Amino acid sequence: MRAVLCSSFTGPGDLRLGEIDEPKPAGDEILIDVHAASVSFMDQLVVSGLYQMRPPTPFVPGTEASGVVVAVGDEVTAFAPGDRVACSAWTGGYAERMIAKDSKCVRLPEGVAFEAAATVLHNYGTAYYALVERARAQRGETLFVTGSAGGVGLAAVDLGRHLGLRVVAGIGSDDKAALVRRYGAGDIVNYRCEDLRDRIKSITSGEGIDIGFDNIGGAIFEQMARLMKWGGRLMPIGFTSGEIPQLPMNLPLLKNYSILGVFVGAWAEKFSAEAARMNATLMQLLADGKIRPHIDRVLRLEEAGEAMRAVASRTVQGRIVLKVR
Repeated sequence: MRAVLCSSFTGPGDLRLGEIDEPKPAGDEILIDVHAASVSFMDQLVVSGLYQMRPPTPFVPGTEASGVVVAVGDEVTAFAPGDRVACSAWTGGYAERMIAKDSKCVRLPEGVAFEAAATVLHNYGTAYYALVERARAQRGETLFVTGSAGGVGLAAVDLGRHLGLRVVAGIGSDDKAALVRRYGAGDIVNYRCEDLRDRIKSITSGEGIDIGFDNIGGAIFEQMARLMKWGGRLMPIGFTSGEIPQLPMNLPLLKNYSILGVFVGAWAEKFSAEAARMNATLMQLLADGKIRPHIDRVLRLEEAGEAMRAVASRTVQGRIVLKVR
């Protein structure tokens, strides 16, 4: 079968389309005929050797996909050949067929397209776990999202709108403003050319942020740590700036706010039943039109490297999808 191969951790430029043997599912796995796979910042980090997990090379990148079940392992009871599913996995999505654990797969409701389904579990899963499970967000609270036009950031804006939060979107260029406003941002801050402290104080009448959802890290996170409301929740989601921030711990002490780590992949490994329920909830929200994944563009499987370079250069709004079939 055709698959994109990563043979060394040297980045998207060295990915190659090749032929490999079809994988075989273990007892708790299913084999999926892949129709669509999404391209995330995490995928780009993995092939560049910059993620905390390094698969043995050569490997097939791709952490999220959708398609049709071909075969199931002996222990699988929830899925059968012919089911339309979406799945998440550490690797394997950029291929004509992939395997995934049954606990990380979800059946697609009728009418949900493969392209949209391939963009939900990572983006909206991260946002849902952060806002609902970790922050326990309450209607009317102020949510500030950095990197808000990217895949995870835009999902947080969209889900925040659905949850009844007051969404403030942080962007790095004005060309992203229209998109985040369309997805539910009531206020927008361009932290490249505006003073973040002054703008947040103005937007919140000096009270600060209830929930901070930070995709960037570095100096932005450190500024957010000084803009939290009493009893707020500040969540490091990722470090796309490449800089892990250092935080003086007197800041959360003085305002009794919490810093909540968000690593949905590790949570899903430890609490697979809860993660499966979350995935089913997200797919129903998608089917009901209550969340609206944004697809920046659809490319061919062999264009995976190009897609990753676009993600790395931050020219992507929402997600790029690879159409496999």
